[in-house]
Amino acid sequence: MANIDMTIGAARVFVWDLDAAKRFYAEALGLSMKADGSAHGYCVFRAAIDLVVEAVAPDAPAEERALVGRFTGLSFAVADAQAAYEALAAVGVAFSGPPERQAWGGVLATFSDPSGNELQIVQAPVA
Repeated sequence: MANIDMTIGAARVFVWDLDAAKRFYAEALGLSMKADGSAHGYCVFRAAIDLVVEAVAPDAPAEERALVGRFTGLSFAVADAQAAYEALAAVGVAFSGPPERQAWGGVLATFSDPSGNELQIVQAPVA
């Protein structure tokens, strides 16, 4: 077991219209905005979440089976992406590549769980 401190850093929801989504999450749901990265195609709202890992039977309907083995949009916040990558890779976690700096300033790396679901570690940009 890797000995690193990890928490769910973000659950991402993909939308067609960012302006409409900003209004919905802020006004309809009452979430406060943490960061407005509209110029880069995103915004961040403050919300607490649980990570639910749910089994899907091999004989489940196709729409349920399609939920397994895909990009989840979940990011685990880490203080040092390179160190977390090395610790996790050392215990057999399969990454698609090493951590890479993103245009928005953070560093992330994508890994897969045993069912092929893709998740990420993400290091916040230095302020």
